[in-house]
Amino acid sequence: MGELEAIRVFLTVAELESFAGAARQLGMTRASVTRAVAALEERLGVQLLVRTTRQVSLTSAGAVYAARVRPLAEGLAEAAEQTREAQGVTSGLLRISAPMSFGLKVLPFLLPAFRRQHPLIRIALRLSDRFVDIVEEDYDLAIRISGPPTDKSTIWRKLCPVPRVLVAAPAYLEEKGIPETPDELADFTCLGHDAEAREEIWELTRGGSHRRHRVEGPFTANNGDFLARLALKGEGIALLPRFIVKEDMEAGRLVEILPEWSAPETWLTLYYPPYEQLPLRVAAFSDFFETYITKTRPL
Repeated sequence: MGELEAIRVFLTVAELESFAGAARQLGMTRASVTRAVAALEERLGVQLLVRTTRQVSLTSAGAVYAARVRPLAEGLAEAAEQTREAQGVTSGLLRISAPMSFGLKVLPFLLPAFRRQHPLIRIALRLSDRFVDIVEEDYDLAIRISGPPTDKSTIWRKLCPVPRVLVAAPAYLEEKGIPETPDELADFTCLGHDAEAREEIWELTRGGSHRRHRVEGPFTANNGDFLARLALKGEGIALLPRFIVKEDMEAGRLVEILPEWSAPETWLTLYYPPYEQLPLRVAAFSDFFETYITKTRPL
């Protein structure tokens, strides 16, 4: 391993404070990471890291060395990436933020398909149902399911609507009956979805008619998969994106109710930091993502 590669390995270990974590992120074995750092220390003649059974930390010499070589390593990596992009080669690390349920249901199929077309791109995916600040937390892009954006510092690309449906388990409906109008939902247990785990209000429309139902059931959560599992267990009615419950509906494990009433439209959207121009790897992923979602695997 060359000195530049060993420096990259050392900086990753220092950032993560873990040889095992660095090995996972770099796609190396832990033994290879350990050897690379040891070889760098031998070459420099100083100890860069203090290793204990519980953590890894920088020595004073290691902290000084890391501070000096990090800008150089980042500059070299950026220069290499820009050179590849100038030749139309997509490469580099792509940091993506996505909602938990969408990530679990869709991205295990989408991301490997994208990587087969762009094998030089590495993907770091973080799943969270909170509203991530992609500028502050240094993401290349975010996948979101929401209404129109309120953050004026980001760029957004509206892709397709995400239909939502009211669902319940057949056993629950057999026991409680089937609501025929939104007004009757007050007589049923409803499961609320809210990012802050507070009460939710369902806005339902049919033609010119509009109804509001305040969800005051025993469960409120910030994750759609969790609410879908509660619905499957017969705990009540949930309003969820169709892609979360599609397989359960097709198998008859969940039943749509009030199908003629619709909830306010939400959209699948890509959000970007305020780029002057999208990096090639970000543009390549965005185009692939849109084609996959709208044509290969529609929501």
